[in-house]
This record gives sequence, structure tokens and C-alpha cells, in this order.
Amino acid sequence: MDTIRSVLVPIHREGWKFIAIFAVVTLVLFWVAEPLGWLGVVLTCWCAYFFRDPPRVTPVRDGLLISPADGVVQMIERSAPPEELGMGADPRQRISVFMNVFDVHVNRSPVDGIVTTLAYRPGKFLNAALDKASTDNERQSMRLKLKGDKEIAVVQIAGLVARRILCEVQEGRELKAGERFGLIRFGSRVDVYLDDGMVPLVCVGQRMIAGETVIAEDGATEQPRSGEVR
Repeated sequence: MDTIRSVLVPIHREGWKFIAIFAVVTLVLFWVAEPLGWLGVVLTCWCAYFFRDPPRVTPVRDGLLISPADGVVQMIERSAPPEELGMGADPRQRISVFMNVFDVHVNRSPVDGIVTTLAYRPGKFLNAALDKASTDNERQSMRLKLKGDKEIAVVQIAGLVARRILCEVQEGRELKAGERFGLIRFGSRVDVYLDDGMVPLVCVGQRMIAGETVIAEDGATEQPRSGEVR
């Protein structure tokens, strides 16, 4: 039963129209040439897999920040948050999580907080693994106010094959840690800009699970982590 549940997970509502399109194209391909039809079946199954939206168990202790995306930590470095959020030009610790086309692409809030600013900026579609994707690529930025007047920024960044960023919340919305807030279609990245005193608890190359993996903690005293493949 657990195996079946791990495969037959819920599908994000944004995905059903694409699954239907893939399925119709598959029927046409079967009519044109049967071998092409089987290719269509594979692609339709991949489309359903891409839009999966599995439930997650979120740690809820105060001070924890949770990964907003499935994927791999691409960078941990200091950088100024997007200027359109009005958070100033001072560099903040930034954690970047890169999602490939096989990762779950539903994005979740890292913390309990109130959405104070949403800002969309058009741009390029460079490889999301590149550092300059943070400034050059199309992005949707969200500013979150936490308890104690701390703030973080969460930025959805389009990638090489991503062509649609979906943000499903509005300004003034109160989010819970691990709560779904959006989705990016077909390969992308999510950046989290931390506030002072928030310490990353992950290392570059580490795999994240959205809504479950702790990426940082407010007030942590440990040194930055490093990792190695074993």
C-alpha cells in the first residue's frame, strides 16, 4: 500500500490541462504511427509525474526555516534581495535550490509569515543553475514578514525550459511553514534570502525536500556546513 501511495500521488490542478493535451497528442500519434504513440504514452506519464503534488510533513518548531523547493542546493552566498521588494541593497545570506525536470515543482513557504509584497519581473530564460539567473531571468518575488519584525524573501526564478511562474497567493495572505504558494513549470530555481541571525544548516550539493528539509535556523550558533559525496 505504501508503494502504491508513493507512486499514485495527487496531481496539482495546474497539471491536468497539460496531461489532457499530452494524452490527445498521444492518440493522434497512435493513429499516425503506433511506435510514435508509445512515445506519447511515455511523455504523458512524465507530464503527470512532473505535476505531482505529494503531501509533506513539516517541522514546526519556532526559528526553523524549511526548504521551499525540491532539488539541490546550488549556492549559499551573500547577495542583495531583488530591488523590487524594497528590502534595501545590503547583502543577505542567500540559499538557492535548483529544480530539474524530474523534481516536484510545487513551492512551499519556508516559514510562518505574512506576505507583505509580491513583485513580478520579466527577464531572460538562462540556465537557472547560473548565478546571473538571479538578476537576469524572469522571476516572481515574495517578501514575508515573520514574528519579531524579521523578514525574508522567497524568489521563484524561471529556468532554461521554464516558461511560466505561478504564484497563488496575494499580498496580506498569512502563510504557514510548508504551505503551498506556487509552482514553476519545467525546470527552475527558488532563492531564499535570510534575515540577520538566520544561519544556513545545509551545504552546497545537498538534496532538499520542499516542506520538510530544514535549511536554516534563526539564532543557530553552529559554523557553516560543508559536505562531500560518499
